[in-house]
Amino acid sequence: MLYRIIFLLIFIAGGYVIGLREAWTYEGALWGAGVGLIALSIDYIFTMVGFGTVFGGLLGLSIGLLFAKLIYLPIKSFFVHIDDVYTAVIINALLGYSGLLLGLRAGKNFTLNNIVKAFKSRSDEEHAKIIDTSVIIDGRIVDVCEAGFIEGTFIIPQFILQELQHIADSTDSLRRARGRRGLDILHKIQKMNNVVVKIIDEDFPKIKEVDAKLVALARVMGGKIITNDFNLNKVAELQGVTVLNLNELANALKPVVLPGEEMSIFIVKEGKEPSQGVGYLDDGTMVVVDNARKKINQQMDVIVTSVLQTTAGRMIFAKLKEDADREELKAARN
Repeated sequence: MLYRIIFLLIFIAGGYVIGLREAWTYEGALWGAGVGLIALSIDYIFTMVGFGTVFGGLLGLSIGLLFAKLIYLPIKSFFVHIDDVYTAVIINALLGYSGLLLGLRAGKNFTLNNIVKAFKSRSDEEHAKIIDTSVIIDGRIVDVCEAGFIEGTFIIPQFILQELQHIADSTDSLRRARGRRGLDILHKIQKMNNVVVKIIDEDFPKIKEVDAKLVALARVMGGKIITNDFNLNKVAELQGVTVLNLNELANALKPVVLPGEEMSIFIVKEGKEPSQGVGYLDDGTMVVVDNARKKINQQMDVIVTSVLQTTAGRMIFAKLKEDADREELKAARN
């Protein structure tokens, strides 16, 4: 309130000084007070109603009066005997008022940021990809980018950086190591030539969960989310947001294995069943081998019997080649 009074006194003093130059003693002060009151009224309207509403109303009023002018010209040409002033007043009042109402309604959710965004080039956001914390910590995103399969603009919101920093400052040694690894991965991505990393401050204070904020940001920007989180993947897809899941990409790139194929596997541990041994392919796919429990720490030739695809990945079931050969020989004898 105090600054408004000071603002009005400055206008009055300015008007008084200008009035003295023109030989107006009090008229200048009155004019200054009038202009100051108009300025304060405009400030009050902007504060109470909002900039978007005022801007929308003025824009709607201008468009309405423009349409009134365009409609009045042909009416005046066709109807020569009508009262020009009366007709012009009616048309301008109707269309101007209609435009004002529409503008006020449309401008309620309109902000200055929307005006700036409207004039910005959106070429950088056409292929914007919002990165989830799980992908940053995972690290495979670096290899995928270096291979050229993902390019464009990577969006890193501040709330993702805060989550990474919170993990890196954790008292748990494992979480702390994961958080620091994520920060290192982020630095590597920033140095790449085929991607542009943008850190933005846009946040959603009313939304508490980070995953929900990511989905909301993706919907606002029209971007895609890169994640490894299965639950985030499903929630985002339900809300119409495109998701790039690195786990799905890794599964899609795994070589196709058919029953009957032969491969060499190093048996590293025992399986769930008493006779099973477990080995892994180079891409991490688990291979469960029957009757291989006694073959732990040995490289064995196996024959694929079946392949099971799960949400967590793919599992291959196999049997020892020597057992398969024995079965074939027994079948041939019979």
